[in-house]
Amino acid sequence: MSHAYLTRVIDLVRAAGDVILPYWRGELTVTEKADASPVTAADLAAHRLLAEGLAALDCSIPVLSEEDCEVPLAERRQWTSWWLVDPLDGTKEFIAGSEEFTVNVALIEGGRVVFGVVGIPASGRCYYGGAAFGAWCADRDGQTHPLRVRDEPAGPFTLVASRRHSSPAQERLVEGLRQQQGDLALANVGSSLKFCLLAEARADCYPRLAPTSQWDTAAAQGVLEGAGGEVLDVDGRPLEYPPREDFLNPHFLALPQGVGWRAALIELAQRAEREA
Repeated sequence: MSHAYLTRVIDLVRAAGDVILPYWRGELTVTEKADASPVTAADLAAHRLLAEGLAALDCSIPVLSEEDCEVPLAERRQWTSWWLVDPLDGTKEFIAGSEEFTVNVALIEGGRVVFGVVGIPASGRCYYGGAAFGAWCADRDGQTHPLRVRDEPAGPFTLVASRRHSSPAQERLVEGLRQQQGDLALANVGSSLKFCLLAEARADCYPRLAPTSQWDTAAAQGVLEGAGGEVLDVDGRPLEYPPREDFLNPHFLALPQGVGWRAALIELAQRAEREA
């Protein structure tokens, strides 16, 4: 099972990566948006390609992009489905010359992720998937392999952490996990690749008790859910994407489905938030 639009969206994500690459490790003009986050010509070029391509794919599905999100809430409340897009996730990594930046596109219906596509322009790899039909990674040469989370740690419990963002609650949670799980291995990576590490069975948990926006997470959540994972808020409910005034996610926990330490993780996260 797949989705009728998935192959076309993968092509668009790859094309957006091709638009971005000429700017990478070159001279860049960086400007600040109202929230003090950086934006470059590469972000805007990828946004234009994706917005035009997705509209041509199905003009009845609106596009909500990080680079064009000034859509009134009253209008967004009428949407039953929409594309949630981050044309260049990890702009700070991109500016620094790192390979850890991605192109993210997710299809949302009724506030839930149907499928997501995460492209890595620097390597040519592309992750894609959804809860209803599985998840895969395709290399630049077109070779594809399925993704599946791991049910048990392969060695030390591996925790995915943001390269640039943390919080007091996050640090408390990490310490609590260290007491429960023993020595932790920390995998620091930028952008939406943190979810992909779990989907590839290279990590066990990605807790995020620090701010993220909806376009940061939706596409990679689709990949992780397709690989047998889940993303929960700290009360144990699935992370959803309802229309609301701002685009900030609640804090969340990404992990494999059905693991025995799920309830303990939720309890640790709740305690960390109370005590921070």
